[in-house]
Amino acid sequence: MKHNKVVPYSSEEQDKKTQVTSMFDKIAPYYDILNRTLTLGIDQRWRKKAIDSLGSKKFTKVLDIATGTADMPVMMNKRLDVDHITGLDISPGMVELGVKKIEKYKLEDKVSLEVGDSENLRFESNHFQAATASFGVRNFANLQKGLDEIYRVLDNDGKLMILEFSKPTIFPFKQLFNVYFKYILPTIGRLTSKDPKAYKYLYESVQAFPDYEDMADIIRKSGFKNVKYTPLTLGICTIYNGEK
Repeated sequence: MKHNKVVPYSSEEQDKKTQVTSMFDKIAPYYDILNRTLTLGIDQRWRKKAIDSLGSKKFTKVLDIATGTADMPVMMNKRLDVDHITGLDISPGMVELGVKKIEKYKLEDKVSLEVGDSENLRFESNHFQAATASFGVRNFANLQKGLDEIYRVLDNDGKLMILEFSKPTIFPFKQLFNVYFKYILPTIGRLTSKDPKAYKYLYESVQAFPDYEDMADIIRKSGFKNVKYTPLTLGICTIYNGEK
């Protein structure tokens, strides 16, 4: 089962990109609270570690792909030495909520959000010093094309950080993880977000998505060097780092 064949809805009439956009528009109002609830708040720790993996250098411009409701730009502003962060997401509903969050924290001068396609970036080449993506590349219709685009818009020595779900390999945690993701998480999602298919898709997309060395190899194919990965919380998710 290839990851790009896994879609939120079974419709034959819409491609993955269209379906993912529709799904995130539907669950946008519940997205933040569900993230905290379903991960027991651990997702915040994961994000902090992921941002810290970029190091302490000064960044002029950072691109956050699949920015969602702008959790990462808000946290990056606190933890990175960065002048400006551009957050991009394919879902207008998520971006709309993200803009409200940026206004709430009075970060309009530091963060700008926009609706856009990660596989067809509007930015000129060699534009950013770093690019990040948290729990987003799994939703790309064409993973390699998306990574190629990220590589293109990074300047020389630009840093890549991807935070993505992965599959635990240690017994019995692997089995517990599968039960939680396959049965418990979709039930909670159905009761709270009114879109159970979104959380069924989450399980299926994680199962089909490449992780660890397989994902590192795909990143290398786009041209990135010094690619490494760091599993977190027994492998529930993994940080991938690379450089242009």
